Amino acid sequence: MGDKWHIINANIVNEGEEFRGEIYIKDGVIEKILHGKAAEGDKMAPGTGNYVVFDAENRYVLPGVIDDQVHFREPGLTHKGDIYSESRAAVAGGTTSFMDMPNNKPPILTLELLEKKYKLAAEKSLANYSFYMGASNENAAEALKADPASVCGIKIFLGSSTGNMLVDNINTLNTLFSKSRTLIAVHCEDEGIILRNTEIFREKYGAKTPMEAHPLIRSSDACYKSTKMAVKLASIYNTRLHVLHVSTARELELFDASRPPERKKITAEVCVHHLWFNSSDYARYGSKIKWNPAIKTKEDQEALFNGLLSNKLDMVATDHAPHTLEEKSATYFRCPSGGPMVQHSLQAMLEFYHRGKISLAKIVEKMSHAPAQCFNIEKRGYIREGYKADLTVVDLNRKTEVNGNTILYKCGWSPFEGYVFSSSVTHTFVNGHLAWNDGKFDESETGERLLFNR
Repeated sequence: MGDKWHIINANIVNEGEEFRGEIYIKDGVIEKILHGKAAEGDKMAPGTGNYVVFDAENRYVLPGVIDDQVHFREPGLTHKGDIYSESRAAVAGGTTSFMDMPNNKPPILTLELLEKKYKLAAEKSLANYSFYMGASNENAAEALKADPASVCGIKIFLGSSTGNMLVDNINTLNTLFSKSRTLIAVHCEDEGIILRNTEIFREKYGAKTPMEAHPLIRSSDACYKSTKMAVKLASIYNTRLHVLHVSTARELELFDASRPPERKKITAEVCVHHLWFNSSDYARYGSKIKWNPAIKTKEDQEALFNGLLSNKLDMVATDHAPHTLEEKSATYFRCPSGGPMVQHSLQAMLEFYHRGKISLAKIVEKMSHAPAQCFNIEKRGYIREGYKADLTVVDLNRKTEVNGNTILYKCGWSPFEGYVFSSSVTHTFVNGHLAWNDGKFDESETGERLLFNR
């Protein structure tokens, strides 16, 4: 944290602007930003000198990515991934802060377990971190004790997924939505619809049920019904609600595009895999793109991208959820849902930039600014003087192949394997510490616990 950096020759993308500039970092904080001609020479350098010069070499400097939805699998499922391994992958991909889900072993359903998880992260996470308090049908009183200033939110599974933390008791839901002092984040799939669809396919195909059945079993109707219920509850109780991983076109009608995230009571996000893949890809990728909620049709995929651009969807996340290849090789009903994504999320979004589908400024808005706004994160998500120096340097013209030599996930695989991205993440600063330096890690410092202005 004592490093003092002077970043020069940078193309800075921040708050809707792209400009040539320089950045001074001191004690983990952005001390000064110089624009254009003001950045020529060193005349405006603050402080007394002794800055280490970092030459960006005309590369692009972005605020670090904030990913509000990951499953790093610790505690209890560390054969799939752990806080150390997955935070390394995150930092190498330009993600400087993450928020991790509570479906661990044991599930994070008490404040004691939650604080134990924070202690683990303080010891081993290379990125900044926060953890959701988990909800169950029985722990509403405990969940409501979560501190809004130091815990990102309460996570409610309205549909069962990995870990089976389903909350389906309406009295519990009413209590949580009416009394929560902090953000509630929801996984929305209607359990009754899923169970009925499951029986139909189990009767017809048994163990030979194809992966292509996934979006039919965990259907658009299941997503819409559950999301509509969550939005209704939040509207009744004026709850601060965030809808995770929206996957269908129809759900978009439930969200407002007329206001920025910081002025919304109900926000929503889309995940990278729902933008990148569609149901025609199950034939090629099979279980490697089996997520909950399911990847749906091409029409859904296109609507989600348009929803992102139109601001019905406020931000981009990953739902990074690693499993071993052995686990993913099982038959449909035995194969767990989820896959690794956090190392490649920014590169995937930059690929859309190269295709002319989204601007750099919009990527920064949706991956850095909006998460900071949605969660009221203290002094992160922007390149601003006085803010934490969480920065990502990207080379838009250096290609990167995803292969066994470059994949850093503990599980060792990626649905992008074999793909050559057009851009590279060359450097990542976490709290002013150069944690990722063009292929090498400096693990001498760990990340910080996120704080929230609530």
